[in-house]
Amino acid sequence: MAADEQRDRATRRRGAALEDAILGAAAEELRTTGYAGMTMDRVARRAGTNKNAIYRRWPTRAALGVAAYRRSADAELTVPDTGTLRGDALALLRPANTLWSSPRGAVLRDLLSAAGDDPDLLTLLREQAGGSGTDGAWLTLLERAVARGEAAAGATHPRVASVPMTLLRGEYALRGLPEVPDEVLTEIVDEVFLPLVRGRATGR
Repeated sequence: MAADEQRDRATRRRGAALEDAILGAAAEELRTTGYAGMTMDRVARRAGTNKNAIYRRWPTRAALGVAAYRRSADAELTVPDTGTLRGDALALLRPANTLWSSPRGAVLRDLLSAAGDDPDLLTLLREQAGGSGTDGAWLTLLERAVARGEAAAGATHPRVASVPMTLLRGEYALRGLPEVPDEVLTEIVDEVFLPLVRGRATGR
């Protein structure tokens, strides 16, 4: 029996306990070596298990990487309610900027960079983005704006809701900034998002 199999049997970890150990090890690999350096072998050694235990749960490195990121970034999203769409937008965009400039954000940026050469990873990241709580939060802001009379019903469109976060990601991806300045966040809201919402209100 291989040493790693003996170690896994000795600890008798199964189910959620083993999955937590694997995801924790993968998250640590992402933080220390990046996605390019994260291998199933390294994760198995760090978790004190064997590769078969990993492959039974996550059949590809991409699936494990995205699952590990989601575990490390799992947090309840609070949807702001300041009374105005502008205030809500800034109150939602600023914490997102803080996250993207944090170590967890660095992991996500690394995954997005690697996705260009890894179709499986790109697909998984797109699926995560499509079902993300962030998109729902922006739609909630728009629905509240419609209820207050700040916007027409046509503004509550997924494409409109996705614009602020898409522009924020672009600042990191295209400009390579360690953190996006607050004045840029204000420009995203005042110069792009709010005019777009108003344009939907007039049918343009």
